[in-house]
Amino acid sequence: MEEKITYKSAGVDTEAGQDFVKRIKENVESTHGARVVGGLGGFSGGFDVSFLKNYKNPVLLSGTDGVGTKLELARLLGMYDTVGIDLVAMCVNDILVSGGEPLFFLDYIACGKLDPAKMEKIVSGIVKGCRLSGAALLGGETAEHPGTMEEDEYDLAGFTVGAVEKEDMIDGSKIRPGDVILGLESSGPHSNGFSFIRKLYLPGGRNLPQDSEVTEFLREYALRPTRIYVQSILSLVRRVEVKGMVHITGGGFYENIPRVLPENCAASLERSSLPSSPFFERLKKDFPNIEEKELFSTFNMGIGYVAIVSPDAEEIATKTLEEKGESVRKIGTVISRKNDSVLLV
Repeated sequence: MEEKITYKSAGVDTEAGQDFVKRIKENVESTHGARVVGGLGGFSGGFDVSFLKNYKNPVLLSGTDGVGTKLELARLLGMYDTVGIDLVAMCVNDILVSGGEPLFFLDYIACGKLDPAKMEKIVSGIVKGCRLSGAALLGGETAEHPGTMEEDEYDLAGFTVGAVEKEDMIDGSKIRPGDVILGLESSGPHSNGFSFIRKLYLPGGRNLPQDSEVTEFLREYALRPTRIYVQSILSLVRRVEVKGMVHITGGGFYENIPRVLPENCAASLERSSLPSSPFFERLKKDFPNIEEKELFSTFNMGIGYVAIVSPDAEEIATKTLEEKGESVRKIGTVISRKNDSVLLV
């Protein structure tokens, strides 16, 4: 008997998709507040922005990002419940740099074959990230890509919108020599540098190491979710003038810090002030031939976020961040310099 030709036989199971939406509906709606209009499952999500009338000159900020090849390591280790946090963090931390408060978030999940249980774990991480950042998970899209992705492969993309008062936007223009650079500790490599990590630790970049101790090290330290700094930083900007902020992502210190520095200013960073991070200490021990600049150009090296304040604001800024649970330290100062925007001393 000739097999029926159906969409499902081509690799796309719409019934599984409907089941998936039912499974995540209650969890997703737990991020909704009074500003969310409509429920999950429509063709679009609605968000009531009438509250913006309380702003003098509201500015909407938007950011989009993914989790990168950290997903490959998570797939190999069968860990799906934290990568959603990474996805939210990479987006909301970026708009936070300008002083923006995240309002809502959207996700896109592409997969070779829809596994509702696995996808539910991923979405649970996205929900947790939205709760930590105060953003409503307004909607999303899950797409099966049979024939172009392996059945157990998947990729994530996210998008967030936030708001800030125009006069309160932080862009680094007020930074001056003598200002203090405060670093907030990371949980590990966050979601950057994983192509390098896989090249170093995974045979062929796609296979788990034979040494189970190395595998457990990667599971414990490399896959820790990206820290979400939203609540801590929003508290900070309400108490002190923050002149500039940096989310240390791809490109590490050398690429990201100069993005907020005015012309003829540089960041002088003290090696001794940086935290001792289990992941990065192990990385340096296992691969001592990697040059220091390569490490600081690729990874956050224990500092996931930077806030630049005047010296007279350092004490209250540090106290405010510590009260919100951050491990914060002075990692350097702004100096007057025309070349070399980042110096390690």
